[in-house]
Amino acid sequence: MSIEAFRENPWKESHPAYEKSAFFHIRPAPEFATAEVVLSSLYRACGFDMPEKDVPSSGREFNKNSLASRIHDRSGSMIDMDTWRVVLNGVIESPKQHNQSSKRFLQMCPIVPDVALYSGSARLAGNSWNPGQLIQRIISFGSEDYAQAQALWQKLFDALSVHETDDIWARWLHQEFVLRRKSDVHWRPSVLPYEEGLPAEDKARVNIPARQFVRDLEAIIQAKPYMTRRQWISLLEALLRLGSVAHVLWLCDLNHKVWQAIRLTIESGEELSPEEISTQIIDRTGHYLTYGNPAVPIVRDYASQYLVARIGINLVLWKLQDMGIEIKSIGSCAELSVFLRKIFEKRKNLKAAALESLVTELQEGDKNARTIACKKGIGSNLVEFARHVLGQRQTVNETLRGYDQGFFLYKKGEYSSAPWIVSMGPVAILALVHCCLRDAAGPRSIQKLCHHLASYGIRVDRDNVTTGDLGKNLRMLGLVLDSPDAESGMLLVPPFDGTMRPSNS
Repeated sequence: MSIEAFRENPWKESHPAYEKSAFFHIRPAPEFATAEVVLSSLYRACGFDMPEKDVPSSGREFNKNSLASRIHDRSGSMIDMDTWRVVLNGVIESPKQHNQSSKRFLQMCPIVPDVALYSGSARLAGNSWNPGQLIQRIISFGSEDYAQAQALWQKLFDALSVHETDDIWARWLHQEFVLRRKSDVHWRPSVLPYEEGLPAEDKARVNIPARQFVRDLEAIIQAKPYMTRRQWISLLEALLRLGSVAHVLWLCDLNHKVWQAIRLTIESGEELSPEEISTQIIDRTGHYLTYGNPAVPIVRDYASQYLVARIGINLVLWKLQDMGIEIKSIGSCAELSVFLRKIFEKRKNLKAAALESLVTELQEGDKNARTIACKKGIGSNLVEFARHVLGQRQTVNETLRGYDQGFFLYKKGEYSSAPWIVSMGPVAILALVHCCLRDAAGPRSIQKLCHHLASYGIRVDRDNVTTGDLGKNLRMLGLVLDSPDAESGMLLVPPFDGTMRPSNS
Protein backbone atom coordinates (compact mmCIF):
# COMPACT_ATOMS: atom_id res chain seq x y z
CA MET A 1 0.00 0.00 0.00
CA SER A 2 1.34 3.44 -0.91
CA ILE A 3 0.96 6.73 0.93
CA GLU A 4 -1.37 7.89 -1.85
CA ALA A 5 -3.65 4.90 -1.30
CA PHE A 6 -3.66 5.60 2.43
CA ARG A 7 -4.65 9.21 1.81
CA GLU A 8 -7.55 8.00 -0.31
CA ASN A 9 -8.98 5.90 2.55
CA PRO A 10 -7.07 6.20 5.86
CA TRP A 11 -9.49 3.89 7.71
CA LYS A 12 -9.35 0.90 5.36
CA GLU A 13 -5.81 -0.29 5.99
CA SER A 14 -3.02 0.75 8.33
CA HIS A 15 0.74 0.37 8.02
CA PRO A 16 1.82 -3.20 8.97
CA ALA A 17 3.88 -1.92 11.92
CA TYR A 18 0.84 -0.11 13.30
CA GLU A 19 -1.54 -2.96 12.48
CA LYS A 20 0.49 -5.58 14.35
CA SER A 21 1.21 -3.37 17.37
CA ALA A 22 -1.08 -4.74 20.06
CA PHE A 23 -1.04 -1.60 22.14
CA PHE A 24 -1.79 0.87 19.35
CA HIS A 25 -4.46 -0.55 17.16
CA ILE A 26 -7.80 -0.87 18.97
CA ARG A 27 -8.89 -4.41 18.14
CA PRO A 28 -11.56 -5.55 17.89
CA ALA A 29 -12.96 -2.17 16.86
CA PRO A 30 -15.60 -1.34 19.51
CA GLU A 31 -19.18 -0.66 18.46
CA PHE A 32 -22.51 -0.55 20.28
CA ALA A 33 -22.76 -2.95 23.20
CA THR A 34 -24.35 -3.18 26.62
CA ALA A 35 -22.94 -4.70 29.78
CA GLU A 36 -24.95 -7.88 29.18
CA VAL A 37 -23.70 -8.08 25.59
CA VAL A 38 -20.09 -7.88 26.83
CA LEU A 39 -20.72 -10.59 29.43
CA SER A 40 -22.57 -12.85 26.97
CA SER A 41 -19.77 -12.51 24.45
CA LEU A 42 -17.27 -13.32 27.21
CA TYR A 43 -19.18 -16.57 27.92
CA ARG A 44 -18.88 -17.51 24.25
CA ALA A 45 -15.18 -16.62 24.10
CA CYS A 46 -14.46 -18.50 27.32
CA GLY A 47 -16.38 -21.74 26.82
CA PHE A 48 -18.44 -21.92 23.63
CA ASP A 49 -16.87 -22.19 20.19
CA MET A 50 -19.57 -20.05 18.57
CA PRO A 51 -19.24 -17.06 16.21
CA GLU A 52 -21.07 -13.87 17.21
CA LYS A 53 -22.99 -13.79 13.92
CA ASP A 54 -24.69 -17.12 14.74
CA VAL A 55 -26.27 -15.92 17.97
CA PRO A 56 -29.37 -14.14 16.54
CA SER A 57 -30.38 -17.08 14.34
CA SER A 58 -29.74 -19.51 17.19
CA GLY A 59 -31.96 -17.35 19.41
CA ARG A 60 -34.80 -17.32 16.89
CA GLU A 61 -34.65 -21.10 16.55
CA PHE A 62 -34.54 -21.54 20.33
CA ASN A 63 -37.51 -19.20 20.79
CA LYS A 64 -39.49 -21.10 18.16
CA ASN A 65 -38.67 -24.46 19.76
CA SER A 66 -39.84 -23.21 23.15
CA LEU A 67 -43.35 -22.95 21.65
CA ALA A 68 -43.30 -26.47 20.21
CA SER A 69 -44.81 -28.97 22.66
CA ARG A 70 -43.24 -32.02 21.00
CA ILE A 71 -39.75 -30.51 21.29
CA HIS A 72 -40.42 -29.53 24.89
CA ASP A 73 -41.59 -33.05 25.74
CA ARG A 74 -38.56 -34.54 24.03
CA SER A 75 -36.20 -32.47 26.19
CA GLY A 76 -37.01 -34.50 29.29
CA SER A 77 -37.81 -31.44 31.39
CA MET A 78 -40.01 -31.94 34.45
CA ILE A 79 -41.78 -28.57 34.06
CA ASP A 80 -44.60 -27.78 31.65
CA MET A 81 -44.08 -25.65 28.56
CA ASP A 82 -46.02 -22.65 29.91
CA THR A 83 -43.80 -22.48 32.97
CA TRP A 84 -40.71 -22.57 30.76
CA ARG A 85 -42.08 -19.69 28.68
CA VAL A 86 -42.65 -17.69 31.85
CA VAL A 87 -38.99 -18.26 32.79
CA LEU A 88 -37.75 -17.13 29.38
CA ASN A 89 -40.08 -14.17 28.87
CA GLY A 90 -40.45 -13.02 32.43
CA VAL A 91 -38.06 -14.29 35.06
CA ILE A 92 -34.76 -13.96 33.17
CA GLU A 93 -35.93 -11.56 30.46
CA SER A 94 -33.71 -8.52 30.08
CA PRO A 95 -35.79 -5.35 29.57
CA LYS A 96 -35.73 -3.68 26.17
CA GLN A 97 -34.41 -0.16 25.66
CA HIS A 98 -36.25 2.59 23.79
CA ASN A 99 -34.52 1.87 20.49
CA GLN A 100 -35.54 -1.80 20.82
CA SER A 101 -39.21 -1.41 21.74
CA SER A 102 -40.63 -2.41 18.34
CA LYS A 103 -38.25 -5.32 17.81
CA ARG A 104 -39.22 -8.89 18.68
CA PHE A 105 -36.24 -10.98 19.73
CA LEU A 106 -35.05 -13.01 22.69
CA GLN A 107 -33.10 -10.89 25.20
CA MET A 108 -32.19 -12.62 28.45
CA CYS A 109 -29.97 -11.89 31.42
CA PRO A 110 -26.84 -14.09 31.07
CA ILE A 111 -27.09 -15.73 34.48
CA VAL A 112 -25.84 -19.10 33.24
CA PRO A 113 -23.56 -19.94 30.29
CA ASP A 114 -26.21 -21.40 27.95
CA VAL A 115 -28.14 -18.13 27.81
CA ALA A 116 -25.25 -16.73 25.75
CA LEU A 117 -25.99 -19.26 22.99
CA TYR A 118 -29.27 -17.52 22.20
CA SER A 119 -28.98 -13.96 23.46
CA GLY A 120 -26.51 -11.12 23.90
CA SER A 121 -25.20 -10.33 20.42
CA ALA A 122 -24.32 -6.72 19.63
CA ARG A 123 -26.26 -6.97 16.35
CA LEU A 124 -29.45 -8.76 15.38
CA ALA A 125 -28.27 -9.28 11.80
CA GLY A 126 -24.98 -9.41 9.92
CA ASN A 127 -21.50 -9.74 11.35
CA SER A 128 -21.26 -8.44 14.88
CA TRP A 129 -18.07 -7.30 16.56
CA ASN A 130 -16.78 -9.50 19.38
CA PRO A 131 -16.59 -7.86 22.84
CA GLY A 132 -15.35 -11.14 24.33
CA GLN A 133 -12.16 -10.82 22.29
CA LEU A 134 -11.68 -7.33 23.70
CA ILE A 135 -11.76 -8.77 27.24
CA GLN A 136 -9.28 -11.45 26.16
CA ARG A 137 -6.89 -8.74 24.98
CA ILE A 138 -7.29 -6.74 28.18
CA ILE A 139 -6.39 -9.82 30.24
CA SER A 140 -3.31 -10.37 28.07
CA PHE A 141 -2.35 -6.69 28.40
CA GLY A 142 -2.73 -6.65 32.15
CA SER A 143 -1.02 -9.93 33.01
CA GLU A 144 2.70 -10.22 33.65
CA ASP A 145 3.13 -12.88 30.99
CA TYR A 146 1.13 -15.35 28.90
CA ALA A 147 1.25 -18.07 31.57
CA GLN A 148 -0.36 -15.75 34.13
CA ALA A 149 -2.96 -14.64 31.59
CA GLN A 150 -3.88 -18.24 30.71
CA ALA A 151 -4.12 -19.16 34.39
CA LEU A 152 -6.52 -16.27 35.02
CA TRP A 153 -8.51 -17.23 31.92
CA GLN A 154 -8.92 -20.75 33.34
CA LYS A 155 -10.02 -19.33 36.70
CA LEU A 156 -12.58 -17.18 34.90
CA PHE A 157 -13.93 -20.21 33.04
CA ASP A 158 -14.28 -22.12 36.31
CA ALA A 159 -16.10 -19.18 37.91
CA LEU A 160 -18.45 -18.76 34.95
CA SER A 161 -19.27 -22.47 35.04
CA VAL A 162 -22.18 -23.67 37.20
CA HIS A 163 -21.06 -25.96 40.04
CA GLU A 164 -22.66 -27.67 43.00
CA THR A 165 -21.56 -24.71 45.09
CA ASP A 166 -23.80 -22.37 43.09
CA ASP A 167 -27.24 -21.53 44.49
CA ILE A 168 -30.14 -23.86 43.73
CA TRP A 169 -31.85 -21.42 41.34
CA ALA A 170 -28.72 -21.17 39.18
CA ARG A 171 -28.26 -24.94 39.17
CA TRP A 172 -31.89 -25.55 38.20
CA LEU A 173 -31.78 -22.97 35.41
CA HIS A 174 -28.51 -24.37 34.10
CA GLN A 175 -29.98 -27.88 34.08
CA GLU A 176 -33.06 -26.78 32.12
CA PHE A 177 -30.94 -25.05 29.48
CA VAL A 178 -28.57 -28.02 29.16
CA LEU A 179 -31.56 -30.30 28.47
CA ARG A 180 -32.36 -28.13 25.43
CA ARG A 181 -28.80 -27.68 24.20
CA LYS A 182 -27.86 -29.14 20.82
CA SER A 183 -25.72 -32.26 21.00
CA ASP A 184 -22.84 -30.70 19.07
CA VAL A 185 -22.50 -27.71 21.43
CA HIS A 186 -20.21 -28.11 24.43
CA TRP A 187 -19.18 -25.90 27.35
CA ARG A 188 -15.45 -26.41 27.73
CA PRO A 189 -12.48 -24.12 28.38
CA SER A 190 -10.91 -22.35 25.45
CA VAL A 191 -7.24 -21.45 25.13
CA LEU A 192 -6.50 -17.76 25.52
CA PRO A 193 -5.05 -16.50 22.22
CA TYR A 194 -1.41 -15.46 22.50
CA GLU A 195 -1.01 -11.70 22.19
CA GLU A 196 2.36 -10.14 21.42
CA GLY A 197 1.81 -7.13 23.64
CA LEU A 198 4.13 -5.10 25.82
CA PRO A 199 7.21 -7.01 26.98
CA ALA A 200 7.27 -7.97 30.67
CA GLU A 201 9.98 -5.41 31.49
CA ASP A 202 7.80 -2.62 30.05
CA LYS A 203 4.71 -3.79 31.94
CA ALA A 204 6.61 -3.84 35.21
CA ARG A 205 7.19 -0.08 35.16
CA VAL A 206 3.84 1.22 33.99
CA ASN A 207 0.40 1.60 35.51
CA ILE A 208 -2.34 1.04 32.97
CA PRO A 209 -6.04 0.22 33.43
CA ALA A 210 -5.58 -3.34 32.15
CA ARG A 211 -3.20 -4.18 35.00
CA GLN A 212 -5.71 -2.97 37.58
CA PHE A 213 -8.48 -4.86 35.77
CA VAL A 214 -6.56 -8.14 36.02
CA ARG A 215 -6.03 -7.68 39.76
CA ASP A 216 -9.68 -6.78 40.26
CA LEU A 217 -10.90 -9.71 38.17
CA GLU A 218 -9.05 -12.02 40.56
CA ALA A 219 -10.83 -10.30 43.46
CA ILE A 220 -14.28 -10.65 41.86
CA ILE A 221 -13.67 -14.35 41.17
CA GLN A 222 -12.61 -14.78 44.80
CA ALA A 223 -15.92 -13.26 45.99
CA LYS A 224 -18.18 -15.73 44.17
CA PRO A 225 -18.77 -18.18 47.09
CA TYR A 226 -20.14 -15.38 49.28
CA MET A 227 -23.27 -14.55 47.28
CA THR A 228 -25.86 -15.87 44.84
CA ARG A 229 -24.92 -16.30 41.23
CA ARG A 230 -27.15 -13.41 40.15
CA GLN A 231 -25.42 -11.11 42.62
CA TRP A 232 -21.98 -12.27 41.53
CA ILE A 233 -22.79 -11.86 37.83
CA SER A 234 -23.84 -8.27 38.57
CA LEU A 235 -20.49 -7.54 40.22
CA LEU A 236 -18.61 -9.11 37.30
CA GLU A 237 -20.67 -7.08 34.82
CA ALA A 238 -19.79 -3.85 36.63
CA LEU A 239 -16.07 -4.63 36.47
CA LEU A 240 -16.26 -5.57 32.78
CA ARG A 241 -17.96 -2.25 32.06
CA LEU A 242 -15.31 -0.15 33.74
CA GLY A 243 -12.33 -2.19 32.60
CA SER A 244 -13.29 -2.38 28.92
CA VAL A 245 -14.06 1.33 28.51
CA ALA A 246 -11.01 2.44 30.54
CA HIS A 247 -8.79 0.25 28.32
CA VAL A 248 -10.21 1.77 25.13
CA LEU A 249 -9.81 5.34 26.47
CA TRP A 250 -6.22 4.52 27.45
CA LEU A 251 -5.50 3.32 23.90
CA CYS A 252 -7.04 6.51 22.50
CA ASP A 253 -4.88 8.63 24.80
CA LEU A 254 -1.79 6.54 24.03
CA ASN A 255 -2.14 7.15 20.29
CA HIS A 256 -2.56 10.87 20.93
CA LYS A 257 0.58 11.04 23.11
CA VAL A 258 2.64 9.13 20.52
CA TRP A 259 1.53 11.54 17.81
CA GLN A 260 2.46 14.51 20.02
CA ALA A 261 5.90 12.94 20.60
CA ILE A 262 6.35 12.53 16.83
CA ARG A 263 5.41 16.17 16.23
CA LEU A 264 7.82 17.32 18.95
CA THR A 265 10.63 15.23 17.45
CA ILE A 266 10.07 16.67 13.98
CA GLU A 267 9.78 20.27 15.18
CA SER A 268 12.42 20.51 17.91
CA GLY A 269 14.54 17.41 17.49
CA GLU A 270 13.90 16.18 21.05
CA GLU A 271 14.21 12.43 21.57
CA LEU A 272 12.72 10.25 24.29
CA SER A 273 14.51 7.32 25.90
CA PRO A 274 12.68 4.00 26.46
CA GLU A 275 12.32 4.95 30.15
CA GLU A 276 10.80 8.32 29.24
CA ILE A 277 8.49 6.64 26.75
CA SER A 278 7.18 4.29 29.45
CA THR A 279 6.55 7.09 31.98
CA GLN A 280 5.40 9.86 29.63
CA ILE A 281 3.53 7.91 26.94
CA ILE A 282 2.62 4.35 27.95
CA ASP A 283 1.83 5.05 31.61
CA ARG A 284 -1.66 6.27 32.39
CA THR A 285 -1.31 9.91 33.39
CA GLY A 286 -4.08 12.23 34.44
CA HIS A 287 -7.73 11.27 34.34
CA TYR A 288 -10.18 10.48 31.58
CA LEU A 289 -13.42 11.22 33.40
CA THR A 290 -14.35 13.21 36.51
CA TYR A 291 -16.95 12.03 38.99
CA GLY A 292 -20.09 14.15 38.86
CA ASN A 293 -19.23 15.70 35.47
CA PRO A 294 -20.63 14.99 31.98
CA ALA A 295 -18.86 12.10 30.26
CA VAL A 296 -19.93 11.89 26.60
CA PRO A 297 -18.21 15.11 25.39
CA ILE A 298 -14.95 13.96 27.01
CA VAL A 299 -15.18 10.49 25.44
CA ARG A 300 -15.85 12.16 22.09
CA ASP A 301 -12.70 14.28 22.48
CA TYR A 302 -10.58 11.21 23.21
CA ALA A 303 -12.03 9.34 20.23
CA SER A 304 -11.43 12.32 17.94
CA GLN A 305 -7.82 12.72 19.16
CA TYR A 306 -7.25 9.02 18.57
CA LEU A 307 -8.44 9.21 14.97
CA VAL A 308 -6.25 12.24 14.19
CA ALA A 309 -3.27 10.53 15.83
CA ARG A 310 -3.94 7.32 13.93
CA ILE A 311 -3.78 9.22 10.64
CA GLY A 312 -0.60 11.02 11.66
CA ILE A 313 1.27 7.94 12.91
CA ASN A 314 0.42 5.97 9.78
CA LEU A 315 1.41 8.82 7.47
CA VAL A 316 4.83 8.99 9.13
CA LEU A 317 5.26 5.22 8.83
CA TRP A 318 4.33 5.24 5.13
CA LYS A 319 6.56 8.27 4.46
CA LEU A 320 9.53 6.60 6.13
CA GLN A 321 8.91 3.52 4.00
CA ASP A 322 8.99 5.72 0.87
CA MET A 323 12.39 6.95 2.09
CA GLY A 324 13.64 3.36 2.29
CA ILE A 325 13.35 3.06 6.07
CA GLU A 326 11.29 0.04 7.08
CA ILE A 327 9.78 0.05 10.55
CA LYS A 328 8.78 -3.52 11.30
CA SER A 329 7.29 -3.06 14.77
CA ILE A 330 6.51 -0.38 17.35
CA GLY A 331 5.25 -2.84 19.97
CA SER A 332 7.54 -1.97 22.88
CA CYS A 333 9.16 1.03 24.54
CA ALA A 334 12.49 0.12 22.92
CA GLU A 335 10.92 -0.18 19.45
CA LEU A 336 9.06 3.08 19.93
CA SER A 337 12.37 4.70 20.87
CA VAL A 338 13.95 3.37 17.65
CA PHE A 339 10.96 4.67 15.68
CA LEU A 340 11.36 8.16 17.15
CA ARG A 341 15.11 8.04 16.50
CA LYS A 342 14.47 7.31 12.82
CA ILE A 343 12.08 10.25 12.75
CA PHE A 344 14.78 12.40 14.37
CA GLU A 345 17.29 11.34 11.71
CA LYS A 346 14.86 12.19 8.90
CA ARG A 347 13.15 15.15 10.55
CA LYS A 348 14.27 17.60 7.86
CA ASN A 349 12.82 15.41 5.10
CA LEU A 350 9.62 14.84 7.10
CA LYS A 351 9.31 18.55 7.79
CA ALA A 352 9.79 19.31 4.11
CA ALA A 353 7.04 16.80 3.31
CA ALA A 354 4.61 18.98 5.32
CA LEU A 355 3.08 16.01 7.11
CA GLU A 356 1.26 18.27 9.60
CA SER A 357 -0.51 20.02 6.72
CA LEU A 358 -1.36 16.65 5.19
CA VAL A 359 -2.88 15.45 8.47
CA THR A 360 -4.92 18.66 8.69
CA GLU A 361 -6.05 18.19 5.10
CA LEU A 362 -7.23 14.63 5.78
CA GLN A 363 -8.79 15.71 9.06
CA GLU A 364 -10.84 18.51 7.53
CA GLY A 365 -11.61 16.89 4.18
CA ASP A 366 -15.18 16.00 3.28
CA LYS A 367 -14.48 12.25 3.48
CA ASN A 368 -13.10 12.18 7.01
CA ALA A 369 -14.45 15.23 8.85
CA ARG A 370 -17.64 13.57 10.09
CA THR A 371 -15.75 10.45 11.19
CA ILE A 372 -13.21 12.48 13.18
CA ALA A 373 -16.05 14.56 14.65
CA CYS A 374 -17.53 11.23 15.85
CA LYS A 375 -20.73 11.69 13.89
CA LYS A 376 -20.30 8.49 11.88
CA GLY A 377 -18.00 5.51 11.42
CA ILE A 378 -15.24 4.60 13.86
CA GLY A 379 -15.55 7.73 15.97
CA SER A 380 -19.29 7.38 16.44
CA ASN A 381 -18.89 3.69 17.29
CA LEU A 382 -16.33 4.44 20.00
CA VAL A 383 -18.62 6.98 21.66
CA GLU A 384 -21.62 4.64 21.42
CA PHE A 385 -19.60 1.83 22.97
CA ALA A 386 -18.52 3.89 25.98
CA ARG A 387 -21.94 5.48 26.49
CA HIS A 388 -23.97 2.27 26.37
CA VAL A 389 -21.53 0.08 28.30
CA LEU A 390 -21.06 2.57 31.14
CA GLY A 391 -24.52 4.15 31.08
CA GLN A 392 -27.55 2.96 33.05
CA ARG A 393 -30.00 1.13 30.83
CA GLN A 394 -32.93 3.28 29.75
CA THR A 395 -35.79 0.77 29.75
CA VAL A 396 -39.05 1.15 27.85
CA ASN A 397 -40.97 0.00 30.91
CA GLU A 398 -40.51 2.69 33.54
CA THR A 399 -41.12 0.21 36.37
CA LEU A 400 -37.97 -1.67 35.31
CA ARG A 401 -35.70 1.40 35.39
CA GLY A 402 -33.99 0.02 38.50
CA TYR A 403 -32.99 -3.20 36.67
CA ASP A 404 -29.48 -1.88 36.01
CA GLN A 405 -27.59 -1.01 39.20
CA GLY A 406 -24.02 -1.58 38.00
CA PHE A 407 -23.75 1.61 35.93
CA PHE A 408 -21.01 4.26 35.88
CA LEU A 409 -22.96 6.91 33.97
CA TYR A 410 -26.32 8.29 35.09
CA LYS A 411 -28.66 10.33 32.88
CA LYS A 412 -29.29 13.62 34.67
CA GLY A 413 -32.85 14.31 33.62
CA GLU A 414 -35.77 12.66 31.86
CA TYR A 415 -35.47 14.60 28.59
CA SER A 416 -33.70 12.96 25.65
CA SER A 417 -30.78 15.41 25.52
CA ALA A 418 -30.04 15.23 29.27
CA PRO A 419 -26.30 14.84 29.93
CA TRP A 420 -24.75 11.57 31.06
CA ILE A 421 -23.00 12.21 34.37
CA VAL A 422 -20.23 10.07 35.87
CA SER A 423 -21.92 8.39 38.84
CA MET A 424 -21.73 4.85 40.18
CA GLY A 425 -24.69 2.59 40.86
CA PRO A 426 -24.88 0.54 44.08
CA VAL A 427 -23.57 -2.67 42.47
CA ALA A 428 -20.64 -0.81 40.90
CA ILE A 429 -19.79 0.69 44.29
CA LEU A 430 -19.92 -2.74 45.96
CA ALA A 431 -17.64 -4.20 43.30
CA LEU A 432 -15.05 -1.43 43.51
CA VAL A 433 -15.00 -1.29 47.31
CA HIS A 434 -14.47 -5.05 47.45
CA CYS A 435 -11.67 -4.87 44.88
CA CYS A 436 -9.82 -2.00 46.52
CA LEU A 437 -9.96 -3.70 49.94
CA ARG A 438 -9.01 -7.16 48.72
CA ASP A 439 -5.43 -6.89 49.99
CA ALA A 440 -6.37 -4.99 53.14
CA ALA A 441 -6.30 -6.54 56.60
CA GLY A 442 -8.98 -4.18 57.93
CA PRO A 443 -10.80 -0.90 57.20
CA ARG A 444 -9.01 1.63 55.05
CA SER A 445 -9.40 5.34 54.36
CA ILE A 446 -11.92 6.45 51.76
CA GLN A 447 -8.90 7.77 49.87
CA LYS A 448 -8.08 4.18 48.89
CA LEU A 449 -11.27 4.05 46.82
CA CYS A 450 -10.36 7.37 45.19
CA HIS A 451 -6.92 5.99 44.25
CA HIS A 452 -8.52 2.81 42.95
CA LEU A 453 -10.88 4.72 40.67
CA ALA A 454 -7.95 6.87 39.54
CA SER A 455 -6.19 3.73 38.30
CA TYR A 456 -9.03 3.43 35.78
CA GLY A 457 -8.81 7.12 34.90
CA ILE A 458 -11.75 8.37 36.98
CA ARG A 459 -11.07 11.41 39.17
CA VAL A 460 -13.05 11.73 42.41
CA ASP A 461 -13.09 14.99 44.36
CA ARG A 462 -13.24 15.04 48.14
CA ASP A 463 -16.69 16.68 47.98
CA ASN A 464 -18.12 13.69 46.11
CA VAL A 465 -17.06 11.47 48.98
CA THR A 466 -18.03 13.62 51.94
CA THR A 467 -21.21 15.36 50.77
CA GLY A 468 -21.93 14.08 47.27
CA ASP A 469 -23.93 11.12 46.05
CA LEU A 470 -20.97 8.72 46.31
CA GLY A 471 -20.68 9.30 50.04
CA LYS A 472 -24.44 8.97 50.49
CA ASN A 473 -24.50 5.68 48.63
CA LEU A 474 -21.53 4.35 50.58
CA ARG A 475 -23.39 5.09 53.82
CA MET A 476 -26.62 3.60 52.52
CA LEU A 477 -24.80 0.37 51.60
CA GLY A 478 -23.06 0.22 54.98
CA LEU A 479 -19.62 0.40 53.41
CA VAL A 480 -18.19 3.20 55.57
CA LEU A 481 -17.61 3.93 59.23
CA ASP A 482 -17.36 7.42 60.66
CA SER A 483 -13.89 8.03 62.08
CA PRO A 484 -12.40 11.43 62.94
CA ASP A 485 -8.90 9.98 62.44
CA ALA A 486 -9.51 8.99 58.81
CA GLU A 487 -9.26 11.16 55.72
CA SER A 488 -12.66 12.73 55.03
CA GLY A 489 -13.75 11.31 58.38
CA MET A 490 -14.77 7.99 56.80
CA LEU A 491 -13.33 4.48 56.76
CA LEU A 492 -14.17 1.86 54.15
CA VAL A 493 -15.28 -1.53 55.38
CA PRO A 494 -15.23 -4.67 53.21
CA PRO A 495 -18.64 -5.80 51.92
CA PHE A 496 -17.71 -9.50 52.10
CA ASP A 497 -15.67 -10.19 55.23
CA GLY A 498 -14.68 -13.71 54.19
CA THR A 499 -12.73 -12.43 51.17
CA MET A 500 -10.38 -10.21 53.14
CA ARG A 501 -6.76 -11.21 53.29
CA PRO A 502 -5.70 -12.23 56.82
CA SER A 503 -3.47 -9.77 58.59
CA ASN A 504 -0.63 -12.30 58.86
CA SER A 505 -0.59 -13.05 55.11
